[in-house]
Amino acid sequence: MSVINVFREKVRAKQLSVVLPEGADERIIKAARILKDEDIAKPIVLGKPEQIKEAIEKAGVSLDGIKTINPREGDKLDAYVERYIAGRDDITAGVAKRLLAKPVFYSAMMVACGDADSAVGGVAHATSTIIQAGTLTVGLMTGIKTASSYFLMVIPEFLGEKDKLFIYADCAVNIDPTAEQLADIALASAESARRILDTEPRVAMLSFSTRGSASSPSVDKVKKALEIARTHSPQLAIDGEFQADSAIVPAVAARKVRDQSNVAGKANVLIFPDLDSGNIAYKLTQYMANAQAIGPFLQGFAKPIADLSRGASVEDIVSTAILTLVQLL
Repeated sequence: MSVINVFREKVRAKQLSVVLPEGADERIIKAARILKDEDIAKPIVLGKPEQIKEAIEKAGVSLDGIKTINPREGDKLDAYVERYIAGRDDITAGVAKRLLAKPVFYSAMMVACGDADSAVGGVAHATSTIIQAGTLTVGLMTGIKTASSYFLMVIPEFLGEKDKLFIYADCAVNIDPTAEQLADIALASAESARRILDTEPRVAMLSFSTRGSASSPSVDKVKKALEIARTHSPQLAIDGEFQADSAIVPAVAARKVRDQSNVAGKANVLIFPDLDSGNIAYKLTQYMANAQAIGPFLQGFAKPIADLSRGASVEDIVSTAILTLVQLL
């Protein structure tokens, strides 16, 4: 059984809800139908009625039995506005209402208020918009100041192990994170790993250096990020700085890492120093190792908010909904 199918069965048993804010897109309509018909989750589709109707016609499937909401006329809109402006003196009710009437922001507010378990959007919106909506409504996890992303990498065969799972981060959001941001990425990735992997996270802070074998400002950044992450989460198995082979290959770690490490050679969460290295690494792994790259998924939020690529397929949307919901199990 594939990794996605394993997660599908886990999610199905819980009957969680997922709000899809981009009901004007026929891919969303088809994905909602699958989520409903296969009893995976309870989809909620947002959009103007005329746009949803047009998308239904293009999709060739109905939304029978699936809840739809027009945010501008949603019966919760006024309550969402009241909650949103509570304690804020930098925004009026009128401005907040215009903001929350936008489907992406309305969907995120549904999650913030417990009216949906997760939100999945992005086929018609930029990643920055999805992050903004999540930050302004759901907010970030305690102690985290940086939203980031990860890929779940499924390696068909790795050192004799079938379907080996790794978390790669950050591969899609933060271009050149500071040490503080890199620490946030590591901590958020560890939490993501706890929620979706069957084992405790072992986080490797990657570099072109292993334990001082080279020096540069980028190496110093990784070292500082490691210090910060350890201060925030002393019990977390996190170590570095490691070259990639030292992080994941026991034989290499035995040669290069002389002192005791509970991560070297057995990391399952790989934190890249910048977006260049992260994005290059996941694509090389995907194609050269015939690996499955599932994601990217946003992380660091207090509740699950997911981003989709503009070119996401119906299958991608369903898989993203499943992986987003499995974080709640």
